[in-house]
Formats: sequence, C-alpha cells, structure tokens
Amino acid sequence: MNHPAPLPRPLSVAELDLAAPGGPVLSFRPAPGGPEVKAGDVYALVRLRGRPAATVVGTVADGEDPAGVLAALARERLARTAPLSDAERFAERFAESREEGGADAPPRASVVVATRERPEQLARALDSLLAQDHPDFELIVVDNAPRTGDTRDLVVRKYADRVRYVREDVPGLAVAHNTGLAAADGTVVAFTDDDVVADPHWLTALTEPFAADPGLGCVTGLILPARLATPAQVLLESHGGFAKGFAPRLYDPARPPADEPLFPFTAGSFGSGANMAFRADALRRAGGFDPATGTGTAAKGGDDLYAFVAVLSAGFRLRYTARALVWHHHRDTWQDLRNQAYGYGAGLTAYLTATLVRRPWLLPALLARLPRGLAHARTMTARRGEAPDGGVPGEHGTHHPWPRSLSRLERRGMFYGPLGYAKARLRKAGSR
Repeated sequence: MNHPAPLPRPLSVAELDLAAPGGPVLSFRPAPGGPEVKAGDVYALVRLRGRPAATVVGTVADGEDPAGVLAALARERLARTAPLSDAERFAERFAESREEGGADAPPRASVVVATRERPEQLARALDSLLAQDHPDFELIVVDNAPRTGDTRDLVVRKYADRVRYVREDVPGLAVAHNTGLAAADGTVVAFTDDDVVADPHWLTALTEPFAADPGLGCVTGLILPARLATPAQVLLESHGGFAKGFAPRLYDPARPPADEPLFPFTAGSFGSGANMAFRADALRRAGGFDPATGTGTAAKGGDDLYAFVAVLSAGFRLRYTARALVWHHHRDTWQDLRNQAYGYGAGLTAYLTATLVRRPWLLPALLARLPRGLAHARTMTARRGEAPDGGVPGEHGTHHPWPRSLSRLERRGMFYGPLGYAKARLRKAGSR
C-alpha cells in the first residue's frame, strides 16, 4: 500500500478569541481536552467575542508566544475575508439582535446520539452534551445492534437520571436515527455522533433559528477537528474535512441559490450528520431517514444527505450556522482514511438513488442537472472542497495533495453506491 509522501506533520489545535477583528486577545487555549499548545504548527479556531469567525494555521517557534503569533495571522485573515452578501449580512444582524436580548427562548430539544460499542468516546461526548446552556432539552442514546452490554452499563451507571437509553437491534445509522426520532419528545430533534465534543453553546445556537422561522425544517452547524495528530487526520482536514465555512447560509426551495445550479442535489454542501437538527414534525412529514442508507448498511453512508433533500423537497427551508460548533475526533489511521474515501463516494450515489426511489417525481430535475452534477462530483473527488472564507488548513499553506489512490477509491464508491443501496433494501425486506 502506497502512503502519501511526504507525510503531513501533526498540528496542535487551539482556540483564539479576539475582542474585534483587529482587537486584543481575550483568551487562548487548546481545543477541548487537548494538550497545551507548544512550538510547532498550530491550527486555531478564531472567535470574535466567542463567535466562530475563521481558522488560521501558523508555525510557532521555540520561545514565541503562541497567542501572539496566531493573533497576528488571525487579524490578517479577517482583514482579507470577503464581505458578506446581503442575505448573509441580514442573518448576522438577526443573530446579533437575538444575542442582545430580543430572542425568543429556543424550543424544547431532543438530542439523539447513535452509538455502537464505543463507550469511552460516548462518555466524552455525553459529558459535553450535558454541559449545554440550552434551557430545555433531553438526551437520548440509541445503542445500535450492540454486541455487548457496555453502552447500556455506561448509561445506567454514570448517566442514569440524565440520559435515556434506547436499544435498536437492526444495524444502520439511519435506523438508529429513526428510532431516536420516534422516542423524542422535543419540538426540535438534534443529531450528533459519539466522537464529538460539543461547544457549550452548540444546542442553543442550533435550535434558536427554529423559534424565529416556522418554515425552517433543518439547521446544520460547524464541525472542526478536535485533533490533527496523525497524517490521516491532517490530510482529511486539509481537503475540507466536515467544515462548511463561517458564513451563514439559508437554502430555500422556493428561491434556489443562484450560485448552486445543482440545488438541491448538492446536499453535501448543506452540512453533515454529526451536527444537524430538524423540526421534528417536518422530518416526520418527510418520512424520516431512509433505513437503507447510512453507516452500518451496505450503502455505507448518505443518510444525512437523504434527510436534507427530503426536508427541502417537502417545502421546508434549511439554514447553516457556524455558531453551532462541535469538535470532531477524526479517525486516525491510513486505513480509516481509505474507508472514508470509499464511503464518501458510495454515500453520495446511494443517497441520490434513495431520493429517486422514494421521490421519483424528482427524476426530471436530476436528469437536467446530471451532466454538471457528474463534473462537480469528479472535481470534488480530485480536490475535496475548500471553504472560501478560511475554513480549512489548505487555505493557510498546509495543503497536501489528495492522493490519487483516494480519488480512485471515492470514484469506485460512487459506482458502488446504487448497488449498495439495493443490497440494503433487499436485506431490510428479507428481515421482515
């Protein structure tokens, strides 16, 4: 097996808070649970009075102050950031007015975490979720096709009165999410993974938009790397990771975005499954998640992308906000990265297949967009998308070529996706 050469160097991960784009440092600290920042390459989230605004990457020499080095880079980055569009500026002003005291209380929320045999990671995630500043929420763990009782033992022993435990014996992330949705009593149902650490303001930021917009069906948020300690982690983040940038965005099926002619079939630009929330009634009306998609099925993925398009197709709007932040622990081995590359490709075409199987009236729209869609997908496999507003390390001089072997794996996954989805549907039908 050929590894990329030269292998990327590890980076420390930190948070830097500034009083203003050109202002003084308010705080500097390592990413949640991470080691102290030392000399070497550092990846930092830049906040403006707590609000996520950009990322920077810099090299701190022996004896230098990491906060000073990264603050200088952050001021330069923010000075070069492209101005917001009118829609983005409106979203920012709306959010600021809510922070100043005019906000409605966020709706009651249910947080669903699907997991399978990873109790240590789950405990770290649950600790961060229980520390949320949201005033009214419940936390549900869905134990998906467990082989042992470790997850249940953890929840009962450590979180008995604060976390609901639900067992789902049918394997598959979408099945687990549907089980969580059925158990939830919140107006909004938020989903995240067992390998994240949630910012304390995450759930409030993710659910507040629902209170102001009754036509909003889904909100997604920012996902940043918790660690960049191995070549696989650095390479994944260098080519986009899960981040969708820092500019707010509203996707409205009644007003398709002019800069996305493939809308709504570019669901990967809307967000990711580790950081998403739905108005419960909207998601149920859209039919929930397709149980033949997602990790743990032959389809390999695509459950989140399917749900985004399903909600949009039902006429609801989708909003992205960087204020809702989770830190994601990327898988750390080369084989993990190979599996992810294949899974990305498979999940993409599996979700498209699922969408057409369950919503055949969308076929003409997809066919009209297919030539440009294939070109877009090929471009994405060759160079995973980079956010234009400084959201990935590749924007800061640490770009590493995406290996051709991974591009080939992703394309192979794309060819496999429809077959994987068909296999998953057959297995589900056979299990009834």
